[in-house]
Amino acid sequence: MTIAIGDKLPAASFKEKTTDGPVEISTDQLFNGKRVVLFAVPGAFTPTCSLNHLPGYLENRDSILSKGVDDIAVVAVNDWHVMGAWAQSSGGMGKIHFLADWDASFTKALGLDVDLSAGGLGVRSKRYSMLIEDGVVKSLNVEENPGQATVSGAARMLELL
Repeated sequence: MTIAIGDKLPAASFKEKTTDGPVEISTDQLFNGKRVVLFAVPGAFTPTCSLNHLPGYLENRDSILSKGVDDIAVVAVNDWHVMGAWAQSSGGMGKIHFLADWDASFTKALGLDVDLSAGGLGVRSKRYSMLIEDGVVKSLNVEENPGQATVSGAARMLELL
């Protein structure tokens, strides 16, 4: 079953690379008592993710935060080394959270996993965005076409805020 508007996020933990090294961060730490924009990508460094989806959130970071959002995070089924390298190369380190859902446990718990083995990628996340308030999903925007980042992009999220 896929998570829906009004549902509480499942408990999970992620790895995130920081300037001090890797840290574990839980859904409670990230979302409880906060208003957070979370977006997911099928993979760090993949074309749509790197050229469209992530840049939109980095470019609109201040506008999103000015709408009463406390934090922005991106999650992918990649390890923390890959997510850390993506944060560094994109200029996003320290601006948004780059969360490694290394075993897809969070993605699977949401029901937003997709098997991309035919393309050599294995189990990954569908492309989506969410507005989460105190751990509860307030909006959920899942892309029908994973090669696009319109429904889940930063411009659409700004419209919803």
